[in-house]
Amino acid sequence: MLLRPGQLSLDELQAIHAGGQPLLMDPQALPAIQASAAVVQAAAAGDAAVYGVNTGFGKLASTRISAEDLATLQRNLIRSHSVGVGAPLQPAVVRLMLALKAASLARGYSGVRPVVIDTLLAVHNAGLVPYVPSQGSVGASGDLAPLSHMTLALMGEGEFLVTQEGDPSGRVGVRQPAAQVLRAKGIAPLVLEAKEGLALINGTQTSTALALHALLSFEPVLEAALVVGALTVDAARGSDGPFDPRIHLLRGQPGQIDVAQYYRALLQGSAIRASHTEGDDRVQDPYCLRCQPQVVGACLDQLRHAALVLVREANAVTDNPLVFAEDGAMLSGGNFHAEPVALAADAMACAIAEVGAIAERRIAMLIDSSVSRLPPFLCADAGLNSGFMIAHVTAAALASENKSLAHPASVDSLPTSANQEDHVSMATFAARRLQAMIQNVTHILGIELLAAAQGVEFLRPLQSSPPLEAVHTLLREHCPAMMQDRYLAPDIEAASALVADGSLARILRTLPALPTLWIPA
Repeated sequence: MLLRPGQLSLDELQAIHAGGQPLLMDPQALPAIQASAAVVQAAAAGDAAVYGVNTGFGKLASTRISAEDLATLQRNLIRSHSVGVGAPLQPAVVRLMLALKAASLARGYSGVRPVVIDTLLAVHNAGLVPYVPSQGSVGASGDLAPLSHMTLALMGEGEFLVTQEGDPSGRVGVRQPAAQVLRAKGIAPLVLEAKEGLALINGTQTSTALALHALLSFEPVLEAALVVGALTVDAARGSDGPFDPRIHLLRGQPGQIDVAQYYRALLQGSAIRASHTEGDDRVQDPYCLRCQPQVVGACLDQLRHAALVLVREANAVTDNPLVFAEDGAMLSGGNFHAEPVALAADAMACAIAEVGAIAERRIAMLIDSSVSRLPPFLCADAGLNSGFMIAHVTAAALASENKSLAHPASVDSLPTSANQEDHVSMATFAARRLQAMIQNVTHILGIELLAAAQGVEFLRPLQSSPPLEAVHTLLREHCPAMMQDRYLAPDIEAASALVADGSLARILRTLPALPTLWIPA
């Protein structure tokens, strides 16, 4: 794939995230890279103090560094900033970090030599995963610690996570010294020159990669939420009237309009629905059924906006100082401050939590016979059997956990670097915590899928719509109907896997003429 600096699309980012996509830098970027590098080299040879070139960093910016120590300055920067802790970042996140950093530097405003970008791409294309601990960044003066660990591996001083070929364990890899891994792949360790270490670790590439990882991971889960929510409508013999397009056009919210269209397509042709268009004395369905377009549609709008912000950030130049080769200027600013990513990740957290919250309410409705008019707790012999009583408790626990995790990270700021960096974004945690939330929603939807399919069993021989019958059949290939109590945890795991792996999403995607989920708006 040709990496065009400043022009990465969401589809291209998704391909990088998925892996197996070698990257080639657009040769048209080379003149700008070389011109900005020349400006830095001239500054390094000059007498004027230039931050990041011949001075210390952060609070030590007033300390001048002699010409013979400039390379040592950059090496020491990376060594001293490699202080992360915690579990290593997932390979998909690190792949994005490598690609985003290469694309940012290749814009030609960072003053690095082409060999820096070439090394980033060589490591990426060799399938190597630098060992990057997940904790230690406040998302302000760049993602300093994680990007330092990435850079340290490029220098041959850090570590890589190496997975043995054919290893079925699913581990992220075993830590191995970087020097021997680079040597085995024929990649020369990167030797830093003036400003290059600073350019590599200033920037928002870790927080952006984590947020993109969440956005792309949540895509099949959100599509599954639509599918499972529609199946619950039929299981509860709910009305499709609330999905009438005239209702949603009057409000004009794009996500709401699209979600209503998804539900109409999923429910079209249901004999269950047709069976109660007359003679049903219920006037309105509970909000968890009726207001799905309004709730999930609002979440979709937030996620679409986050996608727009993250694509912008993936294409941005976010290090400091910035080099403007046209007039030789080197300007210090604050593009490394990750507030846009932090706010986008916080909005994503609220949206993810709400998708799970309304799903939990649908499960509660299904097991309440006074509302669903299905057998209590979805079991034929309630009392002797508890049915889905405690499966709902698990869903409630997960939904409640997500409420705490959804608290905005961006409203917190803890000054660092002796108050030089006195307002920080906390973007890295804001994005990192999304994976736990997505996993919680995945399990909530897995429980709802089991409950909705069980509800449909009590309505037989009536059939749901063709796509929802396909969902029911797919689930039954893994989980039989529960006509009496049994060990249910394995079924929850199997159903949740169908949510996470895109199996339900693929059924939605087969329906014609539906709007694209991610439309950066």
